[in-house]
Amino acid sequence: MSASISDLYHTPLEAGIRAVVVLEHLRPITADLSEVVLYDHVVVHASDVGGPMSLHAAVSGRRGELLVRRGIVEAGLDLMRRCHLLEKVADDEGFAWRASEEAAAYVELLESSYSEDLKTCAGWLAGQVRELSKAGFKSMVVGHIGEWTESFGHGTSQAGA
Repeated sequence: MSASISDLYHTPLEAGIRAVVVLEHLRPITADLSEVVLYDHVVVHASDVGGPMSLHAAVSGRRGELLVRRGIVEAGLDLMRRCHLLEKVADDEGFAWRASEEAAAYVELLESSYSEDLKTCAGWLAGQVRELSKAGFKSMVVGHIGEWTESFGHGTSQAGA
């Protein structure tokens, strides 16, 4: 049985590593699960929303990835929590994720060309979130890729506010 592109690119381990890098760049900002799912999609397809070169190839139907990404990202977050690289914290709106104290040293150790590109995309994303606010960033993304929930018949956004 041969592995498909999605088997190689969309695993909890890879999503977890991306989450650590993104949340480390966002420090001290936290993100709920829906926000991390959105950030994961954007960091992978950054050029779709005016960012640096995307980490993954532009394939048709990539907007549909948001539908399946949530479970993979959630598993990745939990994996990185067990590795002490992420923390799940309670706030006024429920639970949110943040990079742990150990995350910075881990991110610094990532040196492959993919990792360097990931850091570039994560830095750009974090800058946009800081400049626009979380809600403003989501609006900007929706402006570029559309309101993806309409495609799936959901009444509210899966990306969170």
